[in-house]
Amino acid sequence: MKTYPDVTVGETLPELSIPLTRTLIVATAIASRDYQDVHHDPELAVRRGSKDVFMNILTTGGLVDRYVTGWAGPAARVKAIRIRLGVPNYPGDTMVLTGEVTAKHDGDRRVEIAVRGTNALGPHVTGTVEITLPGEGS
Repeated sequence: MKTYPDVTVGETLPELSIPLTRTLIVATAIASRDYQDVHHDPELAVRRGSKDVFMNILTTGGLVDRYVTGWAGPAARVKAIRIRLGVPNYPGDTMVLTGEVTAKHDGDRRVEIAVRGTNALGPHVTGTVEITLPGEGS
């Protein structure tokens, strides 16, 4: 578990590789109540101009949250996630998440982390996550 004093600006988070299976993409779309056919029906996704089904933004946001909180530990509190999507996440690929601590705010023990997720096509997600961490000895 990270505490606020443990973290330094410029610190890099360990990479997290996520295999992009069809099951992951379809199940998480349905679980997040996103019934758009491009997220679960390959034939219709192709008819709409995609090469296959692709991951929805709610899943991407959840994976970014998981990445940061997995690094920070259970005492971290997510205050904001600001992400922008790039290229799609298609089945059969792998998304690699990376991150770097870009700022610390002593007043509220807030930490800003720049996050990037890439696959074989390029950047899928870029953005910033803000968390608060407990103080020393918490």
